[in-house]
Amino acid sequence: MTAPESLPARSRIVHDHLVAAGVETQVVVLPDSARTAVEAAAAVGCDVGAIANSLVLTADDAPVLVMTSGAHRVDFAVLAESLGAAAVAMAPAALVREVTGQAIGGVAPVGHPAPLPTYLDQDLQNYEQIWAAAGTPHSVMPLTFAQLEKLTAGAIVRVA
Repeated sequence: MTAPESLPARSRIVHDHLVAAGVETQVVVLPDSARTAVEAAAAVGCDVGAIANSLVLTADDAPVLVMTSGAHRVDFAVLAESLGAAAVAMAPAALVREVTGQAIGGVAPVGHPAPLPTYLDQDLQNYEQIWAAAGTPHSVMPLTFAQLEKLTAGAIVRVA
């Protein structure tokens, strides 16, 4: 485990949010990139479905964060219906960086300049432990679904 003061700057911000929320977990810095669910699952030794992908999308042109299981892709029509939105689309990389302060492949559920409306894939509840990015493509953190829900105040939705 990496000491908080040794974490990359973006991961330190995530760590500080964890502490402030009273969520006990540890940010792990990996030697290799965990930019994709498959890479992250291999690195931490878990099922790909236990990877909580952080996707910044737009719902009716407003940015939202969707935490989805790495086991499947988001069906935009299903998600739009779940959100009550007319249209859902991938956010451009520049918007992702602007609203999270983090790069695609390392977006954490917290640590953003301002909170984003957040939605949690109902399928993540099927895992005792899930893994989410922690601010960089090389940092991850283990969480329970309850911890993720507490951290993000996210609404549970269908995404596929």
